[in-house]
Amino acid sequence: MTHAALARLQQGLAALQADHLERPRRLLDGAQGAHVTIDGRRVISFCSNDYLGLAADPALVAAAHDALDACGVGAGAAHLITGHHRFHHDFEAAFAGFVGKPAALLFSTGYMANLGVLTALAARRGEVFADKLNHASLVDAAQLSGANFTRYRHNDLAQLEGQLAASRAQDKLIVSDLVFSMDGDIAPVDALLDLAERFDAWLYLDDAHGFGVLNDGRGGLTARARASDRVIYLATLGKAAGVAGAAAAANKIVIDWLIQKARPYIYTTALPPLLAACLLESLRQIEAGDARRERLRSRIAQLREGLAGLKCGELMPSTTPIQPLLIGANADAVRLSQALLTRGLLAPAIRTPTVPADTARLRITLSAAHSVDDVAQLVEALHAIG
Repeated sequence: MTHAALARLQQGLAALQADHLERPRRLLDGAQGAHVTIDGRRVISFCSNDYLGLAADPALVAAAHDALDACGVGAGAAHLITGHHRFHHDFEAAFAGFVGKPAALLFSTGYMANLGVLTALAARRGEVFADKLNHASLVDAAQLSGANFTRYRHNDLAQLEGQLAASRAQDKLIVSDLVFSMDGDIAPVDALLDLAERFDAWLYLDDAHGFGVLNDGRGGLTARARASDRVIYLATLGKAAGVAGAAAAANKIVIDWLIQKARPYIYTTALPPLLAACLLESLRQIEAGDARRERLRSRIAQLREGLAGLKCGELMPSTTPIQPLLIGANADAVRLSQALLTRGLLAPAIRTPTVPADTARLRITLSAAHSVDDVAQLVEALHAIG
């Protein structure tokens, strides 16, 4: 006899497949990069978040080898037991100094960081005000915090102002991606800070896709935001930094509170120390990475110029490495992605629920590791298919 609950799962999977919403796992062999081997086939990848090409950089690989001899593989314990290694400590100090904040805290993932910060600061007497296009981890963290959860239309500061004015919460927390992961646009940081100051709120900015890339590599924080005790800044470290983890930077009192109250930090084994050693080298590469950022900006400009007048989709406005090509229907986006793959170009279709209905897209992401010829091949293929 068929297990009824199992049968329902099977039906659900079939429905996803019928709606072109099934997401396969592709098998990567070898190192991450602009050219990768996926499912046994060599392709040019336009879907990695390795924006500076650091994921397999020889300097980071050498740092990993050196750290392996010094500290082994695993951390062996949580940070508040015996898992807090000198490499963790040194990276936190270096990161805080680099982004211009008094102190920082290293989490194992960006998802854990968002969950840890929001649940530690919002709680049941608070209210979280979140942009509707925030990353899923911010949505989940707000819901799990126990605070009132209020969402405002994407970058609609007038609506946010009204919501803040009506709130009677003791603790208010404005939460926004800094670079929005599916649209590639940038939050109005100083305008958000104006509202935080007017309504006595925290401002939490998740700069997963801006750190290492925007400005001089320090991300999308403005000078005001760096100086403000209200601003808590998050950078994930598996994207432009090329390694893993995430770091939150803020006033030292905030960081001390998170060490005591952020459950995803407290109740888990620490990030392997060798990865923290790699992150220290990554930070050095980012700080000295103007040439990488200039190559990246050049590839972005090349793509945008090359896709002007494209018939099979509309390139959304973005100055970041995230270049979404709006298609519309799920099936059309999937077909376009598959047509590119037959030409050795990997650009995945993004569909609901990741993006709203009827806004399926190819999420093209560029890297400093892409060559002029790599981008030219993608431009030529899209025009030919279109």
